[in-house]
Formats: sequence, structure tokens, C-alpha cells
Amino acid sequence: MNFRQIDLNLLRVLVAIHRTRSVTEAGKLLALSQSATSSALARLRHHLGDELFVRTAQGLTPTHACELLAPEVTELLNRLESALSAGQRFDPAHAEARWRLSLSDLGEMMFLPPLAATLREQAPLSRLANVSVVAEDLPTALEAREIDFAIGILNPRHRGVRADLLFTERYVGLTSVDWQPEGGARAGAQRLTLAQMARASMVVPSPTATFHGSVEKMLWRLKLQERIVLRARHFGALPELVLHTDLMTIVPLMYAEKLSRLQKVRVWELPREAAPEYEVRLVWHTSTARDPAQVWIRDQVRRLFATG
Repeated sequence: MNFRQIDLNLLRVLVAIHRTRSVTEAGKLLALSQSATSSALARLRHHLGDELFVRTAQGLTPTHACELLAPEVTELLNRLESALSAGQRFDPAHAEARWRLSLSDLGEMMFLPPLAATLREQAPLSRLANVSVVAEDLPTALEAREIDFAIGILNPRHRGVRADLLFTERYVGLTSVDWQPEGGARAGAQRLTLAQMARASMVVPSPTATFHGSVEKMLWRLKLQERIVLRARHFGALPELVLHTDLMTIVPLMYAEKLSRLQKVRVWELPREAAPEYEVRLVWHTSTARDPAQVWIRDQVRRLFATG
């Protein structure tokens, strides 16, 4: 292969197909037609003297040579993009920036409104999209620049992925104001015992994307999993469920405090063993470390949500 003869745009196609395992999806990612993407793949195969991808029941599977090459090309392209943008100045008032982040449904409720308000005020020409990425796929999505950053209960240990601690949070119980633990509670009591939790019926959120199922794990550890009578897919369903049933749920304190200002709900402190703390982080890829637009948006996230 003569390196001088290869069109470097073809390497972007290699990276996109390696990520998506699909010519069609890679084309969408690069804003290319399927025929143009197929043609680029054919040229790559000719230049590199390898099939690169073979079709299987699971889609396009990389060859051994491709598996060695694609991660290196991805890293080099990211570094090149970062180097080219490092000298630029970002003017939020006039820039037409496009950012993609990953938040869970609870993250949308807690983080998106303040961030959107900041962007509308300071960067009115910008665009922001929330892209659902499950936690285990986050490093790959960041590396492939499918998303620019994520906020959540995240601690990815992956080369090239960086994280900032925003704040530490804990869980509390949430019920309707009329709910009482079995056996009753002392007047003004705001804390549940483990025995009272063991007699409560619970609804548990089972979110995807950037939040993990630590509540359910905690209930299993305490042998309280049989108290779960309902699993909801979204945190947004919880207020109506606790308001109109005898169910209790366990949610982050930040969310509970917000709901208590809007709904007739009651917040309960939980025993220490049933109130796990967790860390909420801002996560991004090191290839964007010097990108002015990415630096600016990360600074806004820290300003809005970091408490440390």
C-alpha cells in the first residue's frame, strides 16, 4: 500500500463502520449515502489488501487486521481533530455549536432544564441533543464522537476517558403525605427503620442509559427484594404512583426535594445500610480536552452542578 495515495476521508469510513457494524448506519453517521459508503469501503479494501469486514448473522464483523487497525485510526483522527481546533476561539453568543450528551430520564429532569436555560441565554444559536447510551457502551460512544459528554453515576475505567466528580448524592424514601409505615410512626418522625422498610411495598425505577440499578442491588443485599411489587421504566412515573397508591419508592435526595416542592409527597430518611451514597460525574473523551466548544460546555456543566 502506498500511504500517499490513500484518501484520509476513507479512514473516517473505516472508523464509522467499525463502530456501527453497518454500512448503512455508518453512512448516516457521516452524512453519506449507502452507495458512497459502500464505494469507500471497496476502495479501503483495495488500498489495504484486506476484506476488513465480513458479513455474518450479527452484521459486519471486523477481520483481525481491522481489529488491530481501527482503534489506532480512531485515536489518531480524534487527536487530529483536537489539534486543528485547539487554536480556535469559541464565541458562545455567535457560534452554531452542536453538542450531544447522554443522560438517563432522571438526568433529563434534573440536569437538562438548567443547562438548556444557560444555552438559550449564552449560546442561542447552539443545538443540544440527548442520546441514550447504556453505561457499558459509553467509552466507545465517546471515542467514536457519537456523544461529546455524559453526566451520571459513572466511573468508566477506559483509556482515553476522563471524568470529573460533580457531587455526591444519597437515597431517601418517598411516599404520599398520608402514607404511614406499618405499625405507625412517631409524630413528626422522618426516618424509617429497616424493620419498617421490610414491611413496606415498593415501586423501584429500573432505568437504563447512564444510571445503574443501585437501589435494586441494595434491596437484594438487605434481602428486601420481595418487597418490590412494581418496577417502572422511568423515574417520571414515580410521583403519580406514590401519590395514588400505598407504595413507597427510593430515589435520590435531589429528586425527592424537587418533588416535595411540587407534589404532596413525603421524604423519609433511610437507615444508613439502606441509604447508599453515589457519585455523579461528568465524563468526556480526552480527544476533546482542548476543543474550545467542548471546554466551554463542560465549564457550564461544572458551574451549574459541581458542589465540591
